[in-house]
Amino acid sequence: MAVSRIWRKAPAERSPEESQALRESDDVVRELERRRKRRERLRRRLEEVCDEPEELKRKAVELAAAVRSARHLVIYTGAGISTAASIPDYRGPNGIWTLLQKGRSIRTTDLSEAEPTLTHMSIACLHKHNLVQHVVSQNCDGLHLRSGLPRTAISELHGNMYIEVCTSCTPNREYVRVFDVTERTALHRHHTGRMCHKCGAQLRDTIVHFGEKGTLRQPLNWEAATEAASKADVILCLGSSLKVLKKYPRLWCMSKPPTRRPKLYIVNLQWTPKDDLAVLKLHGRCDDVMRLLMEELGLEIPSYERARDPIFALAEPLRPGEEGSHSRKPVSPPRGAEAAAAPREAAAAARPGAGWLGRGCAKGARRRKSN
Repeated sequence: MAVSRIWRKAPAERSPEESQALRESDDVVRELERRRKRRERLRRRLEEVCDEPEELKRKAVELAAAVRSARHLVIYTGAGISTAASIPDYRGPNGIWTLLQKGRSIRTTDLSEAEPTLTHMSIACLHKHNLVQHVVSQNCDGLHLRSGLPRTAISELHGNMYIEVCTSCTPNREYVRVFDVTERTALHRHHTGRMCHKCGAQLRDTIVHFGEKGTLRQPLNWEAATEAASKADVILCLGSSLKVLKKYPRLWCMSKPPTRRPKLYIVNLQWTPKDDLAVLKLHGRCDDVMRLLMEELGLEIPSYERARDPIFALAEPLRPGEEGSHSRKPVSPPRGAEAAAAPREAAAAARPGAGWLGRGCAKGARRRKSN
């Protein structure tokens, strides 16, 4: 303890006796230095770094070239793509884990008010134009589904807060809802309190908590995620610390020789454990990078319109008597929207190449062709 106290003093403040004590405690001093360097390294990894605008633009041009030339591009997304929808991330300066480690409280977020961000809509547009083949997401917020991205193109590895399933039915019967189904669920406790309309068994949520292993086929869609990763020649990581995704070797083709693995592009403000393997690291907010990327590709980013949200067409209504089974605020069409028109528009939007997604992307496609 005495050596540690002396070591923390500035050299000019140490007495001759204290300096001698440090010289006689080389092993302790080396350990203190090692710990200091480790703390400093961890501190730097938590810092958010932003590229200068010109540098970010240059990198976006390079990323656009990779997107154009990719034969099979897969996108991995994390909480960072949803912060613009006022959904907190985990490891950012105001992230959930960061605040918990500081002993600070976490504010509750009304997820029913969250809407797909510019990044979500850009990804859906890129998929429509066959520039992206598959999306693998760690997020449970359902915003990829609500952006109009087809369900077959999404692997939601940690579940979807709007989906509950009956595992007694074969195949499992899914119920998409317009509200967060996780109100009564938690780690190792997944029953939602509602029953299957077909067999009467208890429904469960689809969330995979830390410490759990996901076993549901959908919406996790691990089969498609693994197949997409095996075919990928380019992987674009958006808004993920990759501290969880790195633990899934199937997503990184680690069984392949290094020269045959996909080229990796990362968009994140903080350090990730895959940075040294990346062809390019873009230090910028996901919406800023995607805006630059879409502009470089000549694609117009479609606007999200709640009245045409696909969730209204996909959702299974509650049965009489089930209205009191939850108290979460539902996702609702905008005030004044025609009740019958919204589901029809949403159904159109859920089909590839139709709805608001098709219109917005089509304009961009024509513009790109004329350039």
